[in-house]
Amino acid sequence: MAELVVDLTYGNALFQAAKEVGKVSLILEEANGVLEVLGKEPDLLAFLNTPAIAAKEKKDVMSKIFRGRICGELLNLMCILIDKGRTRHFSRIIGTFKSLIDKEEGFSYGKILSVKPLSKERLSRFEEETGKLLKMNVKLENSTASDLIGGVMVYIDGKIIDASIKGRLKDLKGSMKQ
Repeated sequence: MAELVVDLTYGNALFQAAKEVGKVSLILEEANGVLEVLGKEPDLLAFLNTPAIAAKEKKDVMSKIFRGRICGELLNLMCILIDKGRTRHFSRIIGTFKSLIDKEEGFSYGKILSVKPLSKERLSRFEEETGKLLKMNVKLENSTASDLIGGVMVYIDGKIIDASIKGRLKDLKGSMKQ
């Protein structure tokens, strides 16, 4: 629970700061770049998350790597996270930041499960239809689930839309018991 509070607090602070200076899209783009670097360089991530290394040394390294490549606001956030020993939260903080952007732009994110990966066109159709059904702008992430047999399941904002064969069979079984 405390981790969620940390993610929300820093994500919200980054969002408010980005709005104030008019750099929301820039910070999002640069944060995704930083996440990509950290994903490709597990040693750098381990270095940042190691409590035995002094914060000053970590900030010096981060400044050498990112100064001039990312805006000051994002670099400052990273330095604050280093000082507070919360660098392991960075990816979730950026996730919260993205969610706040989407919320302001009227988007809701969800997940769509299918037996096979969906094409971009089909995924766009599902986003459009789900958006009409729920009266919101929807972006869906596709994952596969071979146990569905066929059809799809959509999870968004605590709602489940079960259009799978497995779900239909379950409903049929329930109605036959009655």
